[in-house]
Order: sequence, then structure tokens, then C-alpha cells
Amino acid sequence: MKKLRIEFEETVVLVNNFTEPIPADILLKLYAYYKIANANFDNPGSKTPLINAFKANALFQAKNMSKKKAMQSYIELATKELKL
Repeated sequence: MKKLRIEFEETVVLVNNFTEPIPADILLKLYAYYKIANANFDNPGSKTPLINAFKANALFQAKNMSKKKAMQSYIELATKELKL
């Protein structure tokens, strides 16, 4: 899983440095996968309640995913949608 973790972290850097607008639905999925991959289930930190609700919903939809599957899904989604 060490190789997967490295690939995941490299993909996170690429996504964070991505300069084109990313569609909201893709961002929400990436957010959920990232949080699950890092076992971080803290409340969303947005000052906007609606954004927090969307983030919480995205996490809820992916809640049964393992850390490994979340990392794989993050990499696959970013690669496919952002053409990384």
C-alpha cells in the first residue's frame, strides 16, 4: 500500500496545483475520497452552511469505502476528469 500512498499523494499535489476550474461534482467526490483516504472525518470547515451540507453529503455517500479504495478512486477520478 506504500506505493499507492505515494501515487495518491502525488496526485493530490497535481490536483492542488491544477489551474483550470474543476466542476463542483468532481470536487465533492475528490473531497470525500481524500477525507476517507486520510481517515479525517472532522466537520467541513466552510463558513457557508450550504457548502458544508454538500461536503457532508459527499462523505456520507462514500462512507463505506476503505482507505485503499478511496485512494484508488481519487487517483482514477483525477486522472480521468482532469486529464492528469
